[in-house]
Amino acid sequence: MDNSPPDKQQVRVTILSRPYTLITSGDSHEVEEVAASVNELMLSIAAKAPNADSTRIAVLACLHLADKLKQAEREHSELKERVDRKSEEFAGLLERVLDGAGER
Repeated sequence: MDNSPPDKQQVRVTILSRPYTLITSGDSHEVEEVAASVNELMLSIAAKAPNADSTRIAVLACLHLADKLKQAEREHSELKERVDRKSEEFAGLLERVLDGAGER
């Protein structure tokens, strides 16, 4: 089994008309997709705030993404709670069925 660290590779992307060279050990195509998504978001913000500088646009993009992350975390937590409740419900049902089968 190969325990060596994954090969790192350079990925060139452009965000808000500025080139960046990123280093990744993951899927370079995925990094490109994420960068394209960030670029799209920042361009959208820049179009709505044409006098904003790139730092302000970047901060607004970060706030937007942080808000989306918080929302996803809340939804994940709610879903986990629902799954946990259902698991307990099913475990109780299974226990009753098994107890009933043992009485016969």
